[in-house]
Amino acid sequence: MKIKRIALMVLVLALLVSGLAGCGNAASSKTIKIGGLAPLTGDIAVYGVAASNGAKHAIDEVNKAGGVLGKQIEFIVYDEKGDVNEAVNAYNKLVDSDKVVAILGDVTSKPTISVAQLAAKAGIPMVTPTATALDVTKQGSNVFRACYIDPFQGEIMAQFAAETLKAKKVAIIYNSGDDYSSGLKASFEAKAASLGLEVVGAESYSKGDTDFKAQLTKIAASGAEALFVPDYYNTVALIANQAKATGLPMPLLGVDGWDGVLTAAKPEDVEGYYFANHYSDKDTDPVVQNFLKNYEAAYKDTPNALAALGYDAANILIAAIKAAGTTDSAKVVTALAATDYTGVTGNVKFGDDRNPKKSVTIIQIVGGEYQFAGKVNP
Repeated sequence: MKIKRIALMVLVLALLVSGLAGCGNAASSKTIKIGGLAPLTGDIAVYGVAASNGAKHAIDEVNKAGGVLGKQIEFIVYDEKGDVNEAVNAYNKLVDSDKVVAILGDVTSKPTISVAQLAAKAGIPMVTPTATALDVTKQGSNVFRACYIDPFQGEIMAQFAAETLKAKKVAIIYNSGDDYSSGLKASFEAKAASLGLEVVGAESYSKGDTDFKAQLTKIAASGAEALFVPDYYNTVALIANQAKATGLPMPLLGVDGWDGVLTAAKPEDVEGYYFANHYSDKDTDPVVQNFLKNYEAAYKDTPNALAALGYDAANILIAAIKAAGTTDSAKVVTALAATDYTGVTGNVKFGDDRNPKKSVTIIQIVGGEYQFAGKVNP
């Protein structure tokens, strides 16, 4: 009988230890572990470093103020080198070995979608600062983003052309072989139609093209009062140069892919042109200027839009953990869905699709500098 009682006690103890282990490292840890994924080396490291630094800056501020739920936040970031497989491996390490309670990342869309598929199965809260592809947040109800989606900025630029520039007719030149460019062209056209803004020409080109004179000549004769150019800054620099040479009598309008265009274009070629972005360091909003001052002090560098989005994404996630009062995944996801956060890149509220409804910053290029030209509210 005594032996049976001892055996029973051993069994109960084993079950108790096993149950405690099953509670997870997050509940008993002295810190709250948040995982980060970003390309910190490779061709797009400039994006990953900025977004990661922005998130780290937010976490450092929270920790200096006492942390959250009585604990310091431990931010564990892995370099996924801009590679999908590396991102998946890093995610698995964060979840299985590091026992993080949430994910900040990834930065670009393809790795983010792959990681989001895994996070959705596990139910782990995930906030990407910068992945704009439409499919990102379709992966699961636990996946959110701090940036607006690609189609949204196409709609905003049509609204800007009609309401701010008072244009009645517009034209478009776009890359027909690129999802980003053609998707923005489609959303711009749809919004223009709803606003009574006539699209009098839509000229296409292919990836790698460098001669746009034929398309620009047609646009110059179309009667358009503005030209929408939804592409990345290297191609935009070529189009803008040829637009000036053609004597195109209208402003060019762009999207966040234009960010950095002054590194590729002559200032006079893009003078007076406008593009949508997530943030401007020239914005006089006290929230923006406070972030700018503190970030520059910490990193000795002026934060770009990706750094601002990284900062906001981290603060959105931390606010949700605080509101939930726990790191329990389901409760944090519920708190994320109820987000009402005013940050550097605007006021963020999530729709049912977990994409933010927020204002868009408009940048105008003046005198070789990016100037804040205002915000457009949806």
